Order: sequence, then C-alpha cells, then structure tokens
Amino acid sequence: MPDLPPRSLSASSLPRVASLPDDGWLARVALMRTSNTASPETAGLRLPEAPRSIAQGSSLALLLDREAIECLTHNLGIVHPAFDAAGFQRDAHEGLGPLSILRRGEHLARVLRRHLPPAYDDAIAILTRSLTPVLSRTEGLGLAVFFYLPHVSFIALYGLDPAENGGRDPFETSMAAQYELTRRFSAEFSMRPFFIQWPERTLARLLEWTIDPDPHVRRLCSEGTRPRLPWAIRIPALIRDPRPVIPILESLRDDPEDYVRRSVANHLGDIAKDHPELAFEICERWVSGASEERKWLIRHAVRHPAKHGIAAALQLRELAKAASRGRAASLGR
Repeated sequence: MPDLPPRSLSASSLPRVASLPDDGWLARVALMRTSNTASPETAGLRLPEAPRSIAQGSSLALLLDREAIECLTHNLGIVHPAFDAAGFQRDAHEGLGPLSILRRGEHLARVLRRHLPPAYDDAIAILTRSLTPVLSRTEGLGLAVFFYLPHVSFIALYGLDPAENGGRDPFETSMAAQYELTRRFSAEFSMRPFFIQWPERTLARLLEWTIDPDPHVRRLCSEGTRPRLPWAIRIPALIRDPRPVIPILESLRDDPEDYVRRSVANHLGDIAKDHPELAFEICERWVSGASEERKWLIRHAVRHPAKHGIAAALQLRELAKAASRGRAASLGR
C-alpha cells in the first residue's frame, strides 16, 4: 500500500460526527421545498418517457434528445413565463447529435445559462421551481431521471464561481439545489467539483446529511465522495488519502436502506484499489458485532481483490461468512 501522507490540517479540522445544519442552510432548503410543492403553477410539470434500461445497441444519449428538450422547455415555461422557449429549443438542438449523454448534459446546461437570468441565484431558483416531485422509492426507478443531468451539470459548471453570481458566494445556493436534485436523480457528479474546490465546507455539509431522513440524500454522502466513481471526475485528494471521508462511511455502514449500504460497499472498494490495507483494516474492524446486512457489505466491498486472490480479502470474506453462521447458530440455541 502506498504510504498515506500525514493528515493535513484541513483533514484534521473536519468534524468527526454529524451535526445539525445551520439556520441559513435550513432556510434555503425550506424555501426551495416550498417553491416546489404542488400548486396550480407546477401541476403540469413532467418527465419524458424513458425505458427502465437501454436495449443493446442503443445509446444513453437518447435520454436527452427531442422529448427531453421539449419537457425541459415546458417545465421552465410554466415557472418562468418569460422563458424564450423557441430560442432555447433552437440552441439546444444545435450540435446535439454527436454528443454522448454526459456531454449532452453539459451542452444543455450551457444553453440554459444563455436563456436564464444572469445571476446564478436567480437561475437556480427557476430551475428548482421546475423540478417534479421527489422520488418515493429507491429501486426500479428506470432511466427517466437522467432528465436532470443538465440541471446538475449547470451547478457543476456555474455554481462554484462568485463571478457567476454577482460576486456573491454561491456555495449555499449550490448545496441546497444539489440537495433537492439528488432527491430526484443524483448529485453525485456535480458534488465532486465542490469537494475539490471547497473540501472542508463540502465534507462538513455531507457529514450533516448522513442523518437526513431521505435515503437519496444519505447515499449522496458516500457516492459523491467515492475517489474513483465511474463516469465521473476523480477526486485526487481522496485517491491520495481517503481518511477524511471515513466518518461518512462509519455513519452509513448500518443504514436501514440497502441502496445506501451498497454505495458504502462500493466506496470501500474504491479505497481498496489504492489503499488496500486501509480498506481491509476498516472491514476487519466492522466484522465484530456486525449485522447480516453489514457482513454482506464487507463481502461486497472486498470482492474484487478477493477475485485476484488477495489473501486478506479472501480471509475477510470468510470471516464475514463465519460470523454470519455463528450468529445464526447462537439464535438457534
């Protein structure tokens, strides 16, 4: 395992346990929730039709094609009557054809920037008012939620720079918007630039969110800080030293939702690619007194090094299985 660097001042100063959000953040989230509750104005908001999975030979890019652009135009027009629907649709389709789904999200975000108010706060307020209701489950969601990829791309592109917001710090606006978007899609892609630019502020907020009632928000805390999240930009600081985010994983390891625990397992799997001894040490510590759900998490986390015959990973998988058998035997007495 590469030597971990000495823990930096920024890492050591991070909170170790979740704390309650500050009043300003709560007020922003409450305002966004209020502006998005069902009303005559928002009753007609809609998502495009989309399959549950992409058929072989098809492209995910089709999820952000003509129908998605029409829905985006429709929703924004409902909450922002001054929106230039014809101009937006013209610009949205220009150059769209050859782009992958991620590039389409960025393209549509740039087009939105040209057609929404110049102040980032004002643009985000319109985007959040245009959101459909929050997801009510964590499984079987299908692919329609990729409709919100332009929204999270908008935050990643424009939500970090005060110059985009009339000189005002955009952090709170961006975090509140990502909170709402992850309840409908996922902000795991857009959260990563915030961790790179503002690691202490972002990690402190994510630690608060580990106790949020919404499982989509709790999952974001783990998924958004994975060092090597597929499709997403990597977080070099966490590839070098993942220890600052371990408190997030500790908080979520026994989450009641499998959806969240799977993210923790995959996060540990990312850590094992660069710091296997650290990942194995965490898993070994978690085996003691673990529930059946946590034992599954451990086995899943080390599955890739186990497939490569790494002795420590194989031993951990056996320990988790043995612990499971031992618990079952004790319950049978």
